[in-house]
Amino acid sequence: MTLPAGLPVIDTMIGFPHEGFAVYDFIRKQTKDQASKDSEFPAEYMFKNVPKDLPTSDPIAVTLHEMDRFGVEKGMVGVSDETSQLALKKHPDRFIPSGSINDPNDVVGSVRAIKREYEEFGIRATSAFPSGTFPQVPIDDPKMYPIYATCVELGIPIFVCAGVPGPRLKFAPQEVSRIDTVMFDFPDLVFVTRHGCEPWEQLAVKLMLKWPNLYYSTSAFAPKYYPKAVVDFANTRGADKVLYAGYFPMGLSLERIFRDMPDVPFKDEVWPKFLYGNAARLLGL
Repeated sequence: MTLPAGLPVIDTMIGFPHEGFAVYDFIRKQTKDQASKDSEFPAEYMFKNVPKDLPTSDPIAVTLHEMDRFGVEKGMVGVSDETSQLALKKHPDRFIPSGSINDPNDVVGSVRAIKREYEEFGIRATSAFPSGTFPQVPIDDPKMYPIYATCVELGIPIFVCAGVPGPRLKFAPQEVSRIDTVMFDFPDLVFVTRHGCEPWEQLAVKLMLKWPNLYYSTSAFAPKYYPKAVVDFANTRGADKVLYAGYFPMGLSLERIFRDMPDVPFKDEVWPKFLYGNAARLLGL
């Protein structure tokens, strides 16, 4: 039950270092406490040694260097910024394109954006941060339904943050119980949770048993903090349901992640599915 050597890795949440922290302005404008407004990274209170001082002159090279150090064969990145678009163009064998639902309050605009990104970049997935939208749009809000329907139509999964968010935003839009309604109404939708599902991780496991197309990714968690309920599920009935995601460079270094990874008590047969196989299947690689 130790990490086998030489297994390939697909990281379903990775990015590139950027100059400054303007990328988090959308969070800061919604928070009300002064500490969040003054912070560079609004969830930094939860993370140690955030990799904030990475060089930004060649961000693609920085991320590729870290991927090569730790055997990350492919990484899923957004398509909305120039750096990511350049990376996808220059290294299509290393990076997987993914969309992002920036404002689900604009229902028609969101649907059009998914289709445009699918046609222009060939996105293999899209993503949403319900508590981070403004005004907030819950997981099971009717505004999300045309977005889910579009994902089903295009045959792509949606990765959605679930559980209490790190930034000091209201958590109600991300209550895990909301996923049950979505899966009932969209049984063909491939729905992958991000950011832990805590404190409802046991409910997430129960729902994954219930719904064939519901999955869990480990983004924003160092391996030593993977929820026990999720690890136990992967080792029993859920080997095909749990997939690796990091959080580089947003909050965790790959060095931190892969230093801790060998201590995760996955069974031998779980590791290939967790690190590579499940993501490859869901993303159609």
